[in-house]
This record gives sequence, C-alpha cells and structure tokens, in this order.
Amino acid sequence: MNNFELYNPVNYVFGKGQTEKLATLVPKDAKILLAFGGGSIFKNGVHEAVTSALKSREFGIEIVEFGGIEPNPRFETLMKAVQIIREQKIDFILAVGGGSVIDGVKFISAAVKFEGDAADILRKRILFTDLSQVIPFGTVLTLPATGSEMNSGAVVTIEATHEKLTLGGSALFPKFSIVDPTVITSLPKKQLQNGVVDAFTHVMEQYLTYKHDAILQDRFAESILQTLIEVGPNVVENPSDYKLASNFVWSATMALNGLIQKGVPSDWATHMIGHELTALYEIDHARTLAIIGPNLYKVMFETKKEKLAQYGERVWNLTGNSTDEIAHKAIEKTIEFFHTMGMKTKISENAENIEKTADFIVNRFEERGWKGLGEKQNITLEKVREIVEMSY
Repeated sequence: MNNFELYNPVNYVFGKGQTEKLATLVPKDAKILLAFGGGSIFKNGVHEAVTSALKSREFGIEIVEFGGIEPNPRFETLMKAVQIIREQKIDFILAVGGGSVIDGVKFISAAVKFEGDAADILRKRILFTDLSQVIPFGTVLTLPATGSEMNSGAVVTIEATHEKLTLGGSALFPKFSIVDPTVITSLPKKQLQNGVVDAFTHVMEQYLTYKHDAILQDRFAESILQTLIEVGPNVVENPSDYKLASNFVWSATMALNGLIQKGVPSDWATHMIGHELTALYEIDHARTLAIIGPNLYKVMFETKKEKLAQYGERVWNLTGNSTDEIAHKAIEKTIEFFHTMGMKTKISENAENIEKTADFIVNRFEERGWKGLGEKQNITLEKVREIVEMSY
C-alpha cells in the first residue's frame, strides 16, 4: 500500500429534514452569498427551506442571491459572483445545488482574494492550502453525482477558449454539507441516470488500474460499485423510495470523498478525455464518461486486464477459462450497465460533425504537455487518439 495522508474536515449532515440545521451551521452574523443554478430550487421547495432556516436564527443575517451557474460552470459567470463578493464584502458562500454549483462556488471562494488573472487558477492548477486566502462556504446538495459536497476539487469551463480545467487544495473543502436524499424526488430521470453513472465511473477511475496490496481499498470500491449496480436502475424509476435514494446519495459521496483513493494508484484519463467532449459538444459529463471509459479499457487492455478480471469476478460474478476472457466480459457488462442507465455510448449518438474530435483533443493535450496519462503514465497521445476514434 502506498503512503498517504487522509484529511477531510467536512461536517457531513445526512438525512431527512436536515436543512433545518442551517441555522446553527452558518457562522453568526455572516453576510451570505446564496449561489444556485438554473432556478429549480424555487420549484422543488429547496430555496424556501434554505431561506426559512437561515432567517429562523435569532441573530442578524443578510443574504445576497446569485443564480445562473451553469451545468458546466463557466469561468465568465463565476467571475461575476467574485465581483459581487468583493464589492459587498460578503464573508460566507452557501452553494445550493448539484456538483456544478458546488464546483463553481469552490472557484469563487478561491478567486475572491486571488491577485492576478483568475484564469491562472485553472490553467496553472494552483493549489489552495491556506484558509486565509479563501472565502469559507457550505453546501446544500440537490443533485448527487460528483461527490463535490465532500471533497476539495472542482472543474470549471473557460467558455472563451473551450477549456474545461480543474482546481483544488485542502483549503477548498466545504465547512459543512447538508445532504437530504428526499430532494432527488423532483429530479428529471436523465439527471438521476447521470448521477449513477458519474459516481460509478469515479470509483472505476480509482479502482480499475492494476493489482496491488491495498486489500481493504479494493473492497471499499467494489462495495460502492455493487451498490450502484443494485440501486441505480431502480432509483431512476422510484426516486421517492428512501432506501434506494439514501443508498444512492451516500454511494455518490463515498465515490469521491477521498477515502477509496488513499494508498492506491488512480487513472483519471477517462475524465480528462471526457472533459474535452463536454467542452466541445456540451455532452453531459456522465455521458462522456460512459462513451470513453469502456474504449479506454479496450485500448489499455494489456495493462488493465488483471484488474478487469478481478472486477468481473467480484462485482459481476463472472467466470471464464482465462483472465482475458473474464476481463473482456467485464467490459461488456459495463457497457450493458451504461445502456441500462440510459447512456448512449458513442460520440456520434450524442453530437454531430465529430470527424476532427480526435485531432482537437490530441492537439489540446499536446499544448498542455499532457503526453502520458493514466496510472502508469502510459496512455500516450497516440493511445488517446485511438480511444477517441474508437468512440466515434
């Protein structure tokens, strides 16, 4: 097992009716920026629940609302919120939404006190580790998928250049996250499908590498995968079933709160390629992962087949006459699961005029100096091209 440090200071508040605890979680006398997305929180009652909880406090409170954070949060939009915080001297941010809103708030938190071009936060991958350099924030989760409610990473798109880039650092953990599984009852079916597949692929990126001696970490990962397979198709059809909803939501958090990544190698090439498809064609993030993941496993089969076979045997109960046979079956079972979850697993099924996609992505990676991806840094630009072209 590799050396590691595990640090996660998030106060994770889970269950029905927990939004009421906002009154005690937000700092006393805070001036709050309430950040949200397209406005669904007004339709599903979350906005009323949040503001009622905040205003129930005996001490003073001032709320400034900022809406319109996109499903793939835009740098340009987020900078408007940064300016509001600077001008109005806001000292706490409350993200009310899904992973995109929370990711956007992490960027806002980092950018307010940043000196220089805030785009450098993304382009230079600056890590934020000093709490005095960020604005504290909490979250009220409305869409489980990304695990952003319990980690310190984020993804933001620079619209002007079609770049989808990351940021993070130990100073960008939420102070608290309220997670009420009942909120998923109002979500569209497509968003629930995306949430399951997003969480599933997060686990795969940290699990499906090569065999190692971190036995417990593998078992953690496999249990999350099995849970998502068990509840995923059903929670999409029955989101009001609390057993299904609560297990789905907790699995999505556990998939990317840092625990299963400690002490083991991880990949993330599927995400890096998938981000480019979202930037190019506005394909939902989870759907880009369903497109790229299985083809990456096929192209990198020789280096991943041992773990693919373990995954097939333990998660899918597959058998076969050889490691290769079980590993191939495991890839096919994964594709079948993605189809069951409503995913279309080819780029051409999700976008038009895709002929130059591989050229664009390879050129973009070359410009960034990303010449070796994956757990062994052996996914070369030639392999990236092969994966993307196989995904057409």
